[in-house]
Amino acid sequence: MANIKEIAKTAGVSVATVSRVLNNHPYVKDDKRRAVLETIERLNYSRNINAVHLLKGRTQIIGIVLPMINHTYFGVMMEGIAEEALKSGYQLMVSQTGYQPEEEQRMLDMLRNKQIDGVIICSRSLTLDHIEAYGQYGPIVLCEDTRDRPLSSVFLNHYLCFQEGIRYLWNKGYKSIGYSIGRLEGPSSSRRYEAYCDIHKEFGIPVNPQWIYDQCMDIEDGVLLVRRMLEQHERPSALVVTCDQVAAGILVEAGRQGIRVPQDLAFISFDNLPIAEVLDITTMDNGIYTMGASALQIADELISGRSSGPLTKEISFKLIERSTA
Repeated sequence: MANIKEIAKTAGVSVATVSRVLNNHPYVKDDKRRAVLETIERLNYSRNINAVHLLKGRTQIIGIVLPMINHTYFGVMMEGIAEEALKSGYQLMVSQTGYQPEEEQRMLDMLRNKQIDGVIICSRSLTLDHIEAYGQYGPIVLCEDTRDRPLSSVFLNHYLCFQEGIRYLWNKGYKSIGYSIGRLEGPSSSRRYEAYCDIHKEFGIPVNPQWIYDQCMDIEDGVLLVRRMLEQHERPSALVVTCDQVAAGILVEAGRQGIRVPQDLAFISFDNLPIAEVLDITTMDNGIYTMGASALQIADELISGRSSGPLTKEISFKLIERSTA
């Protein structure tokens, strides 16, 4: 296989000129660039990409840790990450972890071994203490609030966002409010539960743990939630639903069961996905796409050395009023 010196000799240019062409340097005369490219094609030259990475000290690869790819929330977030990566010239290595700590660990090990330049963690099961120890090996950006840690993050204030949803329902006249959640043990879920308890204390009413519906991730879970509610002796008059997919299932099953929305059951959802607009679901736009794009931007800032960490960005949210509340 030809090397750079052989290409330079055959093309009648310097080794430096060949290097500039290979690295897309703008200051190369057209005739010399053409001669180099034609020689590369004729000699079937292939760059040793590992050597290039070693020379530059960078791979141009960012690892993405997310629990599932087929959930719309993470799909939209990945869309934001991927679009920004395309602009910035990064390749993505995606690890679908299913919240398995050992799978998350694999990506951190790759960062330590310099196989990737940085990591974006969309959602996690590993502790922050554990993740923080790997910050010495390269940039790590989390999609949650880590401002009290030496870790970069892009985040939504789940506490305030959740409280706004509950307060909106309360002001509409609904005094018995429950909520659905994907998983109770996550950091964002903890902030939502805190918001739920605090606002009930403010309103002077007790929290009913039977009105907190766990493991609600998709449309089918929304259907099952309604069926579960119908089996309860006392059930809420309104719900805060932390996913538009679940809200869609609730709306469909409520219609099947003769439950009027919002008269018998009102609800507000989160994410403002296309399905919420199609089904006219009241929802909270929490900037999922922007969160993904911002995470990649922060990672790029740190990898390129234009900024030193930690960097943080808070994503804004906005209520979209429709017909379910």
